[in-house]
Amino acid sequence: MIEILKFSEVTKDEIFSRVAEKIDVSDIVRDIIENVKQNGDKAVLEYCKKFDKANLSSLEVTAEEIDEAVTLVEPKFLKILETAAENIREFHSRQVREGFKIEKDGIVTGQKITPIEKVGLYVPGGTAAYPSTVLMDSIPAKIAGVKEMCIVTPPNKDGKINPVILAAAKIAGVDRIFKVGGAQAVAALSYGTESIPKVDKIVGPGNAFVAEAKRQVFGMVAIDMIAGPSEILVIADSKSNPRHVAADLLSQAEHDRNASAVLITDSEEFARLVSESLEEQIPQLERAEIARESIDKNGKIIVTNDILGAIEVSNEIAPEHLELQLDDPFKYLDAVKNAGSIFMGRFCPEALGDYYAGPNHTLPTSGTAKFSSPLSVDDFTKKTQFTYYTEDALKEVADDVAFFAKKEGLTAHAKSAVIRFEDEK
Repeated sequence: MIEILKFSEVTKDEIFSRVAEKIDVSDIVRDIIENVKQNGDKAVLEYCKKFDKANLSSLEVTAEEIDEAVTLVEPKFLKILETAAENIREFHSRQVREGFKIEKDGIVTGQKITPIEKVGLYVPGGTAAYPSTVLMDSIPAKIAGVKEMCIVTPPNKDGKINPVILAAAKIAGVDRIFKVGGAQAVAALSYGTESIPKVDKIVGPGNAFVAEAKRQVFGMVAIDMIAGPSEILVIADSKSNPRHVAADLLSQAEHDRNASAVLITDSEEFARLVSESLEEQIPQLERAEIARESIDKNGKIIVTNDILGAIEVSNEIAPEHLELQLDDPFKYLDAVKNAGSIFMGRFCPEALGDYYAGPNHTLPTSGTAKFSSPLSVDDFTKKTQFTYYTEDALKEVADDVAFFAKKEGLTAHAKSAVIRFEDEK
């Protein structure tokens, strides 16, 4: 059963602690990466046979396979995918930045925005197929101008990719798709193989092996983040429906045994009602065993004196998903400092953000919302500065630059600033 804690009567450790299983897979992942680095496609195909039970003759998904997959997806779901894609495009198109230029007295400085050329997206496969990940990660990349967007995703034992993944990839405008998962997929994207191109950045969620592989290849390529278990924090008052709040908490608890579901409220009676509703709803879930463990390990209901106090606690937790189930949520928006994505009001369940509304669902976890942001178009661009000085403009400041350089003991720096004018002296 979920814990109910009164904020004024417990320690901060009890409020903010998280319990998570940590499995050290670093050595296994290191060996996989080295094997793929050295042996390319041969190693990848061997891992597909070992881990996915798939005997593949080639790794890349063909255009014919994609077209066939689209026919296998029910028309209603295709339409929903297309609508979700439109919402995601509309939201992320507002994130596009332009460079700038500052000109004055013979000096030009500025910044230009350039898309990353090649990006790899890891999409979990098997029994858990996430077309939402395809849309959320690929569409911002294409809006940014990424030239080549590649998906890696594990095949089933017949060597097929889940049709909904391929349909979403086509809708999102993905360029290439490869039948490979796990740490070997991350390694292939990082170093390149005969079939799979080396990319500049890898994004997307995965299991412990994928997360560790991303950690180990960082520096060879860029990565989006090392994502932790899913999190939801709901701030609600007694006017909210306890069944709705319980359902929203369970929407993240069913993800992972290590997921975190937290309610903060100013009503002890409401806390009790939500706890009772959780006990009623958990047995009805298909993933009841996972949700049960998540709620028992990391579920909490925290009772504060008022809603502003609840927001203070939430800011310290810095949740991935934050719901403000309040009459006037916009009244409290500025008070929220740390959260990945905020869902406003009593009719905005977090599930809207996972699939449909438009804002991205790739979010900072484990308290990193204190300094990190959701995936956006910015993640698929790089910024380059430029500087231009005329001769007169440099002459005006050369002595100052040299003086500064000498203060740091860098005489070659100083010389380079003044050498162009030595003949005049």
